Amino acid sequence: MSKRAVLYRMVTPDHICPFGLKSKDLLERKGYKVEDHHLSNRSETDAFKEKHNVKTTPQTFIDDERIGGYDDLREYFDLKQESEFGSRYTPIIVIFSLAALMVLALMLKGGLPAGLEPFILNFIGVAMVILALQKLQDLVAFSNQFITYDLLAMKQVRYAYIYPFAEAFAGLGMLAGFPALLVSPVSIFIGAIGAVSVIKAVYIDKRELKCACVGGNSDLPLGFISLTENLAMLGAGLYMLSAWLA
Repeated sequence: MSKRAVLYRMVTPDHICPFGLKSKDLLERKGYKVEDHHLSNRSETDAFKEKHNVKTTPQTFIDDERIGGYDDLREYFDLKQESEFGSRYTPIIVIFSLAALMVLALMLKGGLPAGLEPFILNFIGVAMVILALQKLQDLVAFSNQFITYDLLAMKQVRYAYIYPFAEAFAGLGMLAGFPALLVSPVSIFIGAIGAVSVIKAVYIDKRELKCACVGGNSDLPLGFISLTENLAMLGAGLYMLSAWLA
């Protein structure tokens, strides 16, 4: 005998409930034949909520028992909630991983010379550009978080608005092979100030802060990863400058 479930979800000309679609997909993947009822307007939805004394849709029923919404359905099947996927470190791990893979892809294609030195410099360049992109998506949110620990931004708030552009410029300069005297001072400057700021805030003052390196409202703790990022920018800038002077 096939398993059956009854699902009520909002499907209107202006809105298709994403959790209703997810509930239907989950039920079907679990082997249920779904009796799919569409709530096509606000009055139908409100009447359904009042009848079943619920505050939200979708709602799933299995064997005439109300299971509830999408989160309740995942719990019914002993599945981890989607909100629990990943961690606070997921964004930075994804950024660094994609930066490394992009450089490797270009090397495999022959667009970049193979070797450890070009890999490291181009990896730092790509990572800086992606990190700048994260910050520039919401510059105000980034600045609100950044000025709580960056020593220069605390004194000159406008630096918080300049920083992502400087980071993007330095990263693009590394990738484009701009003259070292044009790129390295910027990379050294923002990397050195950033490293000193993290050391003071985290390791001297022992403050528990969130890092703005992946953009405003980030949940990434300020600490070792933030320090490593700044030291990488500082190191890349110093290397480029020393190579030019040699």
